[in-house]
Parts: sequence; structure tokens; C-alpha cells
Amino acid sequence: MPSLFKRPLLPKLRSFALTADAVTILDGAAEFRRCLLEQIAQATQRIYIVALYLQEDEAGQEILDALHAAKAKRPELDVVVVVDWLRAQRGLIGAKKQPGNSAWYQEQTRTHASEVPIYGVPVQTRELFGVLHLKGFVIDDCVLYSGASLNNVYLHKFDKYRYDRYHLLRNEALADSMQHLVQHGLIASSAVHRLDLPNLPSTRSLRKDIGDLRSRLKYAAYDTQAGNLDKSGLSVSPLLGVGKNNPLSRVIGELIASSRRQLTICTPYFNLPLGVTREINRALARGVRIDIIVGDKTANDFYMPPSEPFKIIAALPYLYEISLRRFAKRHQRYIDSGQLNLHLWRDGDNTYHLKGMWIDERYTLLTGNNLNPRAFRLDLENALLLDDPKGELLGPRQAELEQIYQHTRRINRYLDLETLPDYPAAVARFLKRVSRVRIERLLYRIL
Repeated sequence: MPSLFKRPLLPKLRSFALTADAVTILDGAAEFRRCLLEQIAQATQRIYIVALYLQEDEAGQEILDALHAAKAKRPELDVVVVVDWLRAQRGLIGAKKQPGNSAWYQEQTRTHASEVPIYGVPVQTRELFGVLHLKGFVIDDCVLYSGASLNNVYLHKFDKYRYDRYHLLRNEALADSMQHLVQHGLIASSAVHRLDLPNLPSTRSLRKDIGDLRSRLKYAAYDTQAGNLDKSGLSVSPLLGVGKNNPLSRVIGELIASSRRQLTICTPYFNLPLGVTREINRALARGVRIDIIVGDKTANDFYMPPSEPFKIIAALPYLYEISLRRFAKRHQRYIDSGQLNLHLWRDGDNTYHLKGMWIDERYTLLTGNNLNPRAFRLDLENALLLDDPKGELLGPRQAELEQIYQHTRRINRYLDLETLPDYPAAVARFLKRVSRVRIERLLYRIL
């Protein structure tokens, strides 16, 4: 976070000029899937897919088949998929032992005549301590940006969806910058290997290479030399960050500190870093109206109905609700005055995965960053900052917010949120045990 000993980064950000018609905000997960498949089919030069994971399911198969079809149609097409190394080699959390997506990738490479390399990036030697959380698909001169990964629910393949934000930006310089980082900052590393080929090296054998990669990533940044410092018109700045006090985390703090009238924040997992909470408190003190939109605990992707057997992972949504309740209690006077508005999102059995910020009528942050301690210290994160000093995107921006608010309800009192006695017995027992052994603070750091 910004400190008295660090110079502000926001004024020094180089950016790429945009036109308003080069920015499209897509309407939901199904539209995101349609757009992604359409862009892949039309690609003539390059396709760079970067996500936490590409899942072995119907939607994942559809995407991978589309990539192979595009490559078969145009063999000269540069196609690259990048996912997290560790996430690709394990099964789903809470499920029985599974081989992971890497086995599926290898089978797909064996059964297709075309070649779609899938690289695994190890940000740490253990998933608990950091993953590749970069977002963004570069397709020719477009960047399709969302916090979503690639599976049935993120792409609304069937009945359920996981709600996120979805933006299509047409900008060659931005696309070049994001591709350059993948090519030279990630897959060129000796720590990075193809997951779609057999005989994968063990993570243990890569320890030194992984350490070298993480050290380099702490000082890495998107190449913005083709951009400029002009802040007079609509522009976009790509941001990168991993580790303590990284540039992306600092810019997030500076954006909150820059707010004068209105600040809106979305996060699916309410567990704010201390620095973010401090900047929110300062913003409230200077009269900024703040709206925070989070998912109801039942809209959390880790939520399990009480009727199902208890698993430790099912306690996470309750931990986030406890954190939100504490925050609401401390800020009840601002809630009462209407200056602070906490909104819970819920739409049936669907889940909520929105991240990002809207600052006054100027800045919009698109990111996969969950605005939590893990994102600020452990995971490799990125973001796109839209700077709109003339208000050229105010219409689409407001429309996106109205759609997000459609399935929300405002918390009027902290007492509206449930607490330990209201939780299922197995959840309450686990949370009491966690509290007794004093590891709750550690859990909030790595969740």
C-alpha cells in the first residue's frame, strides 16, 4: 500500500489511448462464451489464453476444440494457453482424488492433429502460497478481459452461471503488451513447462527455477513504451503485481485515496487487506459515498447446503460473512447515514465472482484481484485501469453497474447478517475450534 516513503504511481502510469467505440461491456457469462468462441474462430494472427484453469468439462472441451479448429484452419496461427501449474495437476477441491486437468490436456494433444500448447506457470512450490491469477485473452488486436476461468459455470454452459465482469477492448498496443509479458516473462522461464505433454517434471525438481521466476516477477511489468503519460483522454493502463507492496496493490490503494465523491467496490470474498480498510476509512471521513457489493454466503462458490456432509472448505463462506459482519458493525453509523452501502448479491443457485472498482466518474478498474490479503501478497495478479477524464464511457459504465445491482439487497444493520449461533452445527463447531486455537488470523491471510 502507499506510504509516506513511496512516491505515487498513479500519475506516472503510461497508458494506451482508446476510443469509446473500442470498448464493449458484454452482457453476462453466456455472452462472454459466445464472444470468446467467435473471436477464436475469426483469429488470423494470434490467440493467447491466460487463466487460472481450463477445466475438463463440456465448456472446457468446447474452448479447446475451438482452439484446435482455429489452428487447423490456419497452421501459421500463434496459439498459446497458459494456466497455473499446480491447479492443473489436482482435482477439484472437496472432490475425490482426481488426476487433474493435465491428464486431459495430454489426451487432447494425442488425439488432435493440430498443436495447441498448454503451459503451466508455477508461481510457488505450493498452491496454498500463490497461484497464477492473471486474466486476459489476447486474440489478434483485441483483449477479452474477465475474472472468469474456463469451465461450465463460468461460461454459463448449462443452467447455472458464475457472475463476473466481461470487457472486450480493441487495442493493438495493449494486446502486444500483454502477449509480450506471456512470451518473455512467463513461458520463456525454465520453471514453465507444457502440461499437454507427458513426463512432467516434479514441482520439487523445479524449486530453484520457481524461486528465480518469482523473484523476477516481483520486478516485472507490462511493456508500455508504446504508450504515453497523456491523461487528457480515454486510455487504458495494464498493471501487474505479486508479493508485498507490489505496484498493482499500491495503485489500488492510490485509487481509493483519490476518490472524492463516489467509490464502488466489488469482491466475491469479503476479507479486505488492512491497507484497503484504512483507505476506505479515510474516504468515509472525507465524505465519499461508498458502495461495496459482495456475494451472499449462499452465492459463494465454496458454499455447500447444510443437507450435504460437512467439509472444511464449506466453512469459507461463513468466515467471509463473519468478516463482513464485523466491518458492518464498526461502520454502522455510516450505514445509517447512507454514506456506506453494503450490498449482498444473490440470484437463485448461481454464484458471484465480481471484482473491481469504480472511482468517481473517471476511473474503472478491471481485475481478477479479489482485494484480499492473498491477492495483495501471494498470487500473481493483473488489472486494466480505464482512465476516462471526459466521461466518454459513463453510459456503458452505469449500465454495467445497474445490471450488477439487479440481484442485490442492502444491509441496513450489521444484525441483518447471521452469526455463529445461526450457522449449521458442523460449521459452528469448526469455527469455534478455529477461534480457540487462534489460527483465524492466519486463515484470513491465505484464503
